[in-house]
Amino acid sequence: MKRIGLTLVAALCLAATTFAAGNQPTAAKWEGKINVNKLGKYLNLTSAQSEEVSNICEYFTDQMGRATTAKKNKESKLHNAVYGNLKLMKRTLTDAQYSKYAALLNVTLKNKGIELSK
Repeated sequence: MKRIGLTLVAALCLAATTFAAGNQPTAAKWEGKINVNKLGKYLNLTSAQSEEVSNICEYFTDQMGRATTAKKNKESKLHNAVYGNLKLMKRTLTDAQYSKYAALLNVTLKNKGIELSK
């Protein structure tokens, strides 16, 4: 009876671990575009800012796509893409908008499983 109980507990633990491991971000891959309309509403962008942010987001999506599929210098390319984006946004947004954007980008990258070590 003890053996059966321990076997069931072990099987349950194994199943729970397997299920939990499947929900973790495993691949650092950028798979999508930034919704500029929602971002504009969140940051309360002016029309001039909105056009510039749209261009920056398009460029950032392109750079992240290249960085995540790169075979060499992947970490360096990710770093350059993210910090290049932040630099461009810093020039376009006000301080309050930039602070909100930086926090949003940080959360997005963590949710995608992208970690920058530098």
